[in-house]
Amino acid sequence: MNDADFMLEAIAEAKLAADIGETPVGAVVVRNGRIVGRGRNRRETSKNAVAHAEIEAINEACRTLGGWRLWECEMFVTLEPCPMCAGAIINARIRRLVFGAYDLKSGSCGSVTNLFALPYNHSPQSVGGFMSDECSALLKSFFADVRRGIKKAPDGRDK
Repeated sequence: MNDADFMLEAIAEAKLAADIGETPVGAVVVRNGRIVGRGRNRRETSKNAVAHAEIEAINEACRTLGGWRLWECEMFVTLEPCPMCAGAIINARIRRLVFGAYDLKSGSCGSVTNLFALPYNHSPQSVGGFMSDECSALLKSFFADVRRGIKKAPDGRDK
């Protein structure tokens, strides 16, 4: 599998989030060409401010690999990480981040700020804008539906 394949897996997670009325953000953590963690946004359904796709994917990767240091791992996420998630990526020692759409309101890997450029103990490599058209289209479609008053029920049906 290559970067595009892994981003398509993150997009699939984002679509699962949208299906239950969550903002469509998805993430996967990869080690040696194998997905070891998956996550999608679940803030609304879990009523939890930290239930972001990146946090879920990091948690699952840590459980899968049996440790918190993910220095051999890469993360693919459909939206530029926020400050909390960028911090989690740094703390988990993820070596490389690939994200799709830029987040001009809270993106912390180049848009609003770049936490990876600060002198922390770890600085992940970062590639932004990868498959951004596909990732942005998910977000635009979701928020257009929200503005039209179309909401998804937890079972994926329109309310």
